[in-house]
Amino acid sequence: MIVVDSCGWVERFAGSPHGELYGAAMQDPGEMLVPAVCLTEVFRLLAREAGEPAALVGSGVMQQARVVALDAELAIGAARAGQAFRLPLADSVVYATAQAHGAEVWTHDEHFRGLPGVRFLEAPPAPD
Repeated sequence: MIVVDSCGWVERFAGSPHGELYGAAMQDPGEMLVPAVCLTEVFRLLAREAGEPAALVGSGVMQQARVVALDAELAIGAARAGQAFRLPLADSVVYATAQAHGAEVWTHDEHFRGLPGVRFLEAPPAPD
């Protein structure tokens, strides 16, 4: 199972070179989990930057995977992960969701660099 962090979704929807690195993770929605907090973050950003219709399309794509709600058990796991790894709130929810489901986090968010269970995607070199 794979959890793509919000930054990966945003880059993928933007069609950026960095977003292309997430293509392999997003090939099979049946193998993906989407923490509800990622749906919130991505919808909010897309709505602000591209308008609500684009945000609705993006959220529809994300919902082809299994959306994982934040319940009490996951919330406590996120709090523990946040303390242990000094993660911001949303990142701690993403990480705890992946850990609870035996999934790998795909991200380029520096907060996750070096954590177990994370595939960190370096930015592609800038074109000359």
